[in-house]
Amino acid sequence: MNFREVIRIALRTLGRNKLRTVLTMLGIIIGVTAVICIVGLGNSASSEVTGQIQSLGDNMLFIQAGSVNTGGFQQGIGGTKTLVASDADALATEIPEVALVSPESDTNAQVVNGNQNWATRIQGVGPDYFNIRNWPVVEGSAFTKRDVDSAADICVIGSSVATRLFGDDDPIGKTIRVKNVPVTIVGQLKTKGQSTFGQDQDDVVMMPYTTVMKKLSGINWLQTITASVDSKEDEAAATDRITSLLRQRHHLRTDEDDDFSIRSPDEIAQTVGQISLILTILLGSVASISLLVGGIGIMNIMLVSVTERTREIGLRMAVGATEGDVQKQFLSEAMVLSSIGGVIGVALGVIASILVCDYMAWPTVVSPLSVVVAVAFSAGVGIFFGYYPARKASRLDPIEALRYE
Repeated sequence: MNFREVIRIALRTLGRNKLRTVLTMLGIIIGVTAVICIVGLGNSASSEVTGQIQSLGDNMLFIQAGSVNTGGFQQGIGGTKTLVASDADALATEIPEVALVSPESDTNAQVVNGNQNWATRIQGVGPDYFNIRNWPVVEGSAFTKRDVDSAADICVIGSSVATRLFGDDDPIGKTIRVKNVPVTIVGQLKTKGQSTFGQDQDDVVMMPYTTVMKKLSGINWLQTITASVDSKEDEAAATDRITSLLRQRHHLRTDEDDDFSIRSPDEIAQTVGQISLILTILLGSVASISLLVGGIGIMNIMLVSVTERTREIGLRMAVGATEGDVQKQFLSEAMVLSSIGGVIGVALGVIASILVCDYMAWPTVVSPLSVVVAVAFSAGVGIFFGYYPARKASRLDPIEALRYE
């Protein structure tokens, strides 16, 4: 028999017990659906996180205050007080790859407008920050270098703060109190929405970093310096030059660790991508167990089928069917079961991925490779678990099979 004839007979045989066939395929369908959905969601989540990180700005580098060891206790990132505004000036003038620099000093505070108040993040930045982050001011204007030099009592607010304090009123030109310091609103930022990590990016008040340091925090050091380099190709060279310059400025000996750290969004994206890949593989592996359970179901039903069709097998052998023909027939039935279940599972998995991604507002990313692998794996499960029943059927003695009741 040719391949087409074998498949036709297999479909006809399976069609005799439709309910049993559907129930047998169910394990394969559920397994493939779970694998496709989990892998798709993992890829979508990774893509969303990567997009959010890249939206922070182009070719950025974050220079953060480093950790410090006090009495045997490591205080972690931000523990040192050696990163200062003059370091930011040095980066802008002495590192050729650096295009823009913004010193940063952050704090949290209650902001008040009349009888309305709101606890929010106060971010002290330089005038280049808005260009580094690609975050335009849509109403009013940003502050200037002169405002930074004079530690002006002005701010630019996010849309969430504007809504909380002013409702539908125009906030530009209004005065709010930040830690009892009266501050005039000169601009409002474009709405960015929530980050992948659930943080409301628009819940922020941005002020000149000098104002935050002198009038709100009472410090003379920086938590972060944000820099933008000319191109991604320059990031590695810029990182090396910045490291060398800051070590020199901070008078660090060769045997001393850096008292600062340098990170880029690409590094963060790679780390998140690796974590997402590991989780996807683990969850996909768990989901694939249901494929094995489905394969056991196929083996079980094929063994039952061999028992039920013993006389039929004996009759076929009596009229000339070889052991290979019988084995091929039962293997084809097992493979058809698993393959049809795999195709249905792929369709359901893609639909489930699209629905969940739409609900989460993530981009839908279903890898064609995962679809091919899932279908191939399901067909392989059918062949693997169908081999023993097929071999058992082919080894039946025709005389004993014809006598079987």
